Amino acid sequence: MSELVTGEAVALELRPAKLPSRALAVLLDLAVALIAYLVVATGVVIATASLDEAAQTALSIAMFVLLLVGGPIAVETLSHGRSLGKLACGLRVVRDDGGPIRFRHALVRGLIGVIEILMTLGVVAVIASLVSARGRRLGDVFAGTLVVRERVPVTRTGFVPPPPPWLAGRFAGLDLSAVPDGLWLAVRQYLARMQQLDPQVAWSMAERLATDLAGRTGAPAPHDVPPAAYLAAVLQERQAREARRAFGNGAAVAAPPPPAPGANGGSSAPVGVPYVPPAGAGHSPVAPDVVRQPAPPASRDEPPATGFAPPA
Repeated sequence: MSELVTGEAVALELRPAKLPSRALAVLLDLAVALIAYLVVATGVVIATASLDEAAQTALSIAMFVLLLVGGPIAVETLSHGRSLGKLACGLRVVRDDGGPIRFRHALVRGLIGVIEILMTLGVVAVIASLVSARGRRLGDVFAGTLVVRERVPVTRTGFVPPPPPWLAGRFAGLDLSAVPDGLWLAVRQYLARMQQLDPQVAWSMAERLATDLAGRTGAPAPHDVPPAAYLAAVLQERQAREARRAFGNGAAVAAPPPPAPGANGGSSAPVGVPYVPPAGAGHSPVAPDVVRQPAPPASRDEPPATGFAPPA
């Protein structure tokens, strides 16, 4: 699996292509190039029948280089790494950082491919791909590219629970610029799988991640918010900022309204909040029912400043 991570802390589903699929794509590309060479060469021989043998030989060599070397380079450059064979096999050539290749990348791959594919019948390319951890041939190593699979099996991803409504907008002022992508990915993976973990392990992992996240933001984690809820709220704030940056302020994620007073004894605590500390898993400065119960707003038009009631 590729280590590329997006701004939303989502790992890209890019997997290095295996040797059999790459070999099949190369064979398809060579077959297309040879058919094109034979068709063009036949036409050129018929059109230049009056020329001497030396001129016809020179034209044949020029067409061979143009179609079998220049053709793949032009196709990969214009299609951003997808030749006909790679398109049929669901592959693409990308840079090491996951971006689309340019002419210089295709040129280096094509020139070195003449030696390791055409002149050695693919023996050097096969050996290099078997030795490389990501299946790269010499052309990929020198060009700084990687052949990846675009069509991958669909896998079920874990559901990331949203934060409690009473934490909406609580962390809008945090500075998240110093948080690395690896920590965002760890937080997202934890939130997606915390229901599958042992309660003791889940609580300790949440505390550790919350401590790391608070250290990166420069603001301590609130003691009156469960660590899992803190992680979910900060992650949602990160995703909301990415959405505003990508689509403009008009597409900002609207904060959910404060929960209406329920019928359970007049309590206004939100229903279905999954962030209840397990029994015996550390200690929380405030009881869960106190933390989850928001303070009633001063008026119907003005929401509470913090979104939750301070501990008694």
